[in-house]
Amino acid sequence: MKKRKVVSILLAAAMMTSLLATGCGAGGDEGGSSDGDSAKKITIFQQKTEIYDQLKDLAKAYEEETGVEVEVWQISGDDYYQNLKTYMSSESGPTVFSLSSSTEIEEMSAYLEDIGDLEFVDKINDDLIAKSGDTIVGIPMTAEGFGLVYNTDMVSAEDINSTDALISFIEKSAADGVTGLGLSQEAYFLIGQIMNVPFALQDDPAQFCQDLYDGKVQLADVEEFQEFAEIFEAIKENEQNPLEVTYDANCGNFATGKTAAIHQGNWCYSLFSSYDVDFDMSIAPLPIAGNTAISVGVPSVWCVNTDASDSEKQLAKDFLNWLYTSETGTHYLMDEFGFIPVVDGMTSENLDPLSTVVSEAIAEGNIIPWTFNEEWPAGIITTYLVQNAEEFFTTDMSGEDFLNRLTESFVTAANE
Repeated sequence: MKKRKVVSILLAAAMMTSLLATGCGAGGDEGGSSDGDSAKKITIFQQKTEIYDQLKDLAKAYEEETGVEVEVWQISGDDYYQNLKTYMSSESGPTVFSLSSSTEIEEMSAYLEDIGDLEFVDKINDDLIAKSGDTIVGIPMTAEGFGLVYNTDMVSAEDINSTDALISFIEKSAADGVTGLGLSQEAYFLIGQIMNVPFALQDDPAQFCQDLYDGKVQLADVEEFQEFAEIFEAIKENEQNPLEVTYDANCGNFATGKTAAIHQGNWCYSLFSSYDVDFDMSIAPLPIAGNTAISVGVPSVWCVNTDASDSEKQLAKDFLNWLYTSETGTHYLMDEFGFIPVVDGMTSENLDPLSTVVSEAIAEGNIIPWTFNEEWPAGIITTYLVQNAEEFFTTDMSGEDFLNRLTESFVTAANE
């Protein structure tokens, strides 16, 4: 314990020294957490590496329009969150930063400013806003959605709008030598995302999860999970074992017409540029229990450092208001960052077909939340659920036994 504490102190000291040497420290007008009220500069630290260069260009544009300097800190890839925690604990944190899950929000709650007074917050679907208790602490950068990505030449939405219809389509496709619904071997694509749906359809997903963790609920007794298991049984009985299919192969089979539908999200459209795709596609809901909505969530949210000075916090809010309401700001969000609109009334002319479906679902409010990202025990998908699914697809395990095994995993993971 003493050794870890010393290392932590040394790391924080080294980080502080580095920040002071590069002008990123907390003192004077240069840092993200100044004690003074005359700051005309904010700092931004976020983890989406794909928009780093564009964000730096946006910072220049913002300074030209407002006179306020925006310093974009260098991203450290997979070390982003650990570095953010180090900055915060050494009181040298950025003014604006991003978080990506309810677990991170809970862990960083002491550093999160109430940003519920941003002028556009009431135009964002409540399911996409990050809260700490009842306090709004994060606004979405963009949104992503997943469901049944389907080839409209091979299947219509009406043909897969119920569990029975989807299973019949899987069986018919197999008889025709085609994969009806493709999954792939990666943990989230095999079970993590598709299993979100039966959880999200519960009247109170958070309470349902807690009852499950407390042993008060058995998944095998719940209709939505029974239908979920029936779909998995149909895949096992009629298709290639998904454990033998990679994400790239699954998307490639879809792009070349070997698979009619895959359970995927709008992000997979980027892979299709490698193929000569000559058909239209869309996203349909996983239709268990009559579900008509796709799963939509937020990969990252913007937050404001509550330890910053009052003037810096106001500058940070001014920046976010500008980003989401000004012509220049929305241009960067939509055209340069390629984000899906999350604010009612914001539009983009550059969305691909799948992202367009997600955007329309958000605008219509026809979405269900990412319960797996908000309520499930941290790490359960990669440490437990994927193993349950692998056992199901490689043995004669029944759907009911599969659900019983999943129940055990949730109870175990939640009580570790």
